[in-house]
Amino acid sequence: MSVAGTYNTTVKSPMGDQSGTLTINDNGDGTFSGNMAGAMGSMDIASGTVEGNTIKWSMDMTVPMPMKLDCEATIDGDSLTGAVNAGAFGSMPLTGTRA
Repeated sequence: MSVAGTYNTTVKSPMGDQSGTLTINDNGDGTFSGNMAGAMGSMDIASGTVEGNTIKWSMDMTVPMPMKLDCEATIDGDSLTGAVNAGAFGSMPLTGTRA
C-alpha cells in the first residue's frame, strides 16, 4: 500500500494535543512532498524520504516560535505512528489515521 494520502494526526506536545492534517504526496522515487496543517498554520515538508512503510521528514515551524522539527512515522494500513523531535523540547508522540 502506498504511503500517499491525507492523515488526521495528533501530536502530544507540551502545549497539549495538537490536531492537524498531514498530506503526503509520494513521488515514486523514495521521496515525498506535502504539508502539515493545523490550528497554528501550515508547514511544508522538506527532505521527505520513504523506506518501505517508514517515512522521515523535517518541517520549519514558525509559530509559536521558530524551530526545525524532525519527524519519523511508520504507516500500517490506515494508521500512522511515530514521533516529532522538537530539539530542546524533546520527542513528542505522533499518531494518525488515513482520512
